[in-house]
Amino acid sequence: MLNLSASFLGAVAFSIATASGVIFAKLMSLFLKEKINPLLDAAGVSAVFVSAREMHLIGRKEDFNNYLLVHAMACNSSVGIGSAICAGIFWSFNLG
Repeated sequence: MLNLSASFLGAVAFSIATASGVIFAKLMSLFLKEKINPLLDAAGVSAVFVSAREMHLIGRKEDFNNYLLVHAMACNSSVGIGSAICAGIFWSFNLG
C-alpha cells in the first residue's frame, strides 16, 4: 500500500511540475521579445533524462527542423545540479 501511494504522489508531483513549467514559459513569452518554447520548461521538471528526449521528439513531430535535444538536456542538467546544491544546503542545516 505504501509503494502505491508513493508512486501516485510522485506521478502527481511530476504532472504538476510539468504543467507549471509550461504555464510559466507561456507567461514569460508574454513579456519577452524572443518567445520561449514551453517544451523546454517541461524538460526541466526533473533530473530524468527521458523527459528531455520526449520533449525533443514532441518538438520534432510538430516541426521536423526543430532540434531541441541539446537545449532540453541543458534545462534537465541544470535541474539536477540545482537539486544537488539544495540537498547539500538542507543536509548542512540538518547536521548543524
